[in-house]
Amino acid sequence: MRAGETSLADRNRRNHSWPGAFAPDRLLAHGVAICDSTSPPYDIVGDVHGCIDELRDLLDRLGYQLDGDIARHPAGRTLAFLGDLNDRGPGSIAVWSIAVASLAAGTALYVPGNHDSKFARYLMGRDVHLTYGLAETVNELLALPPRRRDALGTAIADLLATTPPYRILDRGHLVIAHAGIEEWMIGRVDREISAFCRFGEPTGERSPWGFPIRRDWAASYRGDALVVYGHTPMHAAEWRNNTINIDTGCAFGGTLTALRYPEREIVDVPSHRSYAEPSMEARVNPPPSSVAAGDS
Repeated sequence: MRAGETSLADRNRRNHSWPGAFAPDRLLAHGVAICDSTSPPYDIVGDVHGCIDELRDLLDRLGYQLDGDIARHPAGRTLAFLGDLNDRGPGSIAVWSIAVASLAAGTALYVPGNHDSKFARYLMGRDVHLTYGLAETVNELLALPPRRRDALGTAIADLLATTPPYRILDRGHLVIAHAGIEEWMIGRVDREISAFCRFGEPTGERSPWGFPIRRDWAASYRGDALVVYGHTPMHAAEWRNNTINIDTGCAFGGTLTALRYPEREIVDVPSHRSYAEPSMEARVNPPPSSVAAGDS
């Protein structure tokens, strides 16, 4: 297995000059446009984090049918993933299989999350710490038959090397970004904006569980475009100033949430169980002192 792992990483390293961020020259080289030409309606899905059973439940509730790994809607709706497809849940590679196949078939869109980016760095042969569920994601990939492992690993690496940090949809009325986006950033791409869209802006403080606390950009957002994002788990989808956070902590025992657009309708399904700590239930009563640093 280790030999196959090295082969995959070496090949991806040769094929990609990984910049450590989604740099403008990398995007332009592949002809990737931030403004997407697809049209509504969309079903925008929050952080899946390897929760494959819950993703299948949600797709069913939304009316999608799986044709192999391709998610298709009989009314032609487009699925949009907000990133963080892997880590924590038990089926990260199965989630990626649906995303990759649906993107290739033109039935889905995607923006990258911070967990996806770390997985990409691993696939590029970079030295990364296999923490916060990434070890399980890597083991799932390495357990595949060699040809399937190499094909899927390369497809994921290609996708993450060529996908913009956010997308402008519906002629500018809608923007999707994993951790959100400031109004002044919309229409621009650089390393700072790319990092913000995947990680948010840390304040330097930590939550009681050790997770980075991020600046509340949505509190001052006044843009005309609706921004749909995730990254920070909430007990329920939260509307604020023409933004909505739809990360409802499925991997932590919460729910997996989608926003139907332009209907602005919330659709969610319950998590089958908590796959990671702290659970959403525990977050109601935080511990009295902080713990080791974490990653959301």
